[in-house]
Amino acid sequence: MRILVVGQGGREHALCWKIARSAQAEKIYAAPGNGGIASIADIVDIQADDTKALLSFARSEDIDLTVVGPEAPLVGGIRDIFEKEGLAVFGPRRSAAMLEGSKIFAKEAMVRYGVPTARFEVFDDYRKASDCAKRWGGPLVVKADGLCAGKGVTVCADGSEAEEALKEAMVEGRFGAGGRRVVLEERLEGEEASFIVISDGEDVLPLASSQDHKRALDGDRGKNTGGMGAYSPAPVVSAAIERSIMDDIIEPVIKGLASDNMPYKGVLYAGIMVTKGGPKVLEFNVRMGDPETQAILPRLESDIVEIMGLSVRGGLKGYDARWDRRSAVSVVLASGGYPGPYEKGKEICGLDEAARIEDVTIFHAGTKLKKEGKTGGYVTAGGRVLGVTGLGDTVGVAMEKAYRAVSAIEFEGMHFRKDIGKRALAYR
Repeated sequence: MRILVVGQGGREHALCWKIARSAQAEKIYAAPGNGGIASIADIVDIQADDTKALLSFARSEDIDLTVVGPEAPLVGGIRDIFEKEGLAVFGPRRSAAMLEGSKIFAKEAMVRYGVPTARFEVFDDYRKASDCAKRWGGPLVVKADGLCAGKGVTVCADGSEAEEALKEAMVEGRFGAGGRRVVLEERLEGEEASFIVISDGEDVLPLASSQDHKRALDGDRGKNTGGMGAYSPAPVVSAAIERSIMDDIIEPVIKGLASDNMPYKGVLYAGIMVTKGGPKVLEFNVRMGDPETQAILPRLESDIVEIMGLSVRGGLKGYDARWDRRSAVSVVLASGGYPGPYEKGKEICGLDEAARIEDVTIFHAGTKLKKEGKTGGYVTAGGRVLGVTGLGDTVGVAMEKAYRAVSAIEFEGMHFRKDIGKRALAYR
């Protein structure tokens, strides 16, 4: 098969890396890709949101399957557009992709399908939203309705913090059009986990559980980021919790969307809070997580292209994915200043030494080649630069391998969390 992967981050590098291990993959293209992806796929100079150019390329190169990494093209309807031209896309149609495209759509869908989630109210008026925040008082969460590159959620300790977050979104326009409407919801207490499945519109294949680390600093302090690391599996997702997630969350959503004439095909990511009362949904995403993908895919032994094909065509019923029983820990190396302003073009050293460590895989996110068209040297080109993943018989061993590789890598301003995976150690 000739496969086009859309996107340019660490998630897309992990997807290309896994696809390249499939006997079905004849040729891989990545648009726009990154420096690391260039070693396993042909780089195409088309941005992920340029659907017209992507369609033209897919036609001209006889692409058999387009794999969409980021959410924006899916919310923009790339599958709908490609399908009209007879081209296969791994990912949901625009109508179903609104589970991520609109927090309000998602919350209303959860209510409609009886899915457990936090109490919430929806506002398009700042004054009314502010009054509600004062009334509720306690810990709150403010969510911009639209896509905000993973940064549209503000966790607030009290009503005054919520009022400030509402002002930034609705008055000051921090998130542009995406923040004109907001969801104000109660803050759930418990432990977070990422639960990702692949659906063919009727049947569902659960992937290994994982846990992301959103805050920039150790101990879950600092600003929210796109994710500073992840590990898989997540011990908080016991067999009983997994069954509850499947029975009470995933299956009702898949069946509900089908009944509403929005059959869901592709990846469905449920951000879960495991509370004392059971798992509840924090949010839905319509694509693989980043950096969760970098911890999950190294553990997947089954052919990912086969799974994607079954999702597109139908046929996941009874499919049993094979998994490496070891744990994976993936640590993100970020540019100085991230998630705020940061500089680019910093030379990256030590990658070859790090890659020689057994059971370590390095995924590029914000990198580019020092010399276009050549391999061997990279510079920084984004906020999250690399994802360093280690595999081990235990979480502790996986951490040791990942951080040993991290210690071999250098670039000016590099920062990273030193506690990725630490929470899982408490379950030993």
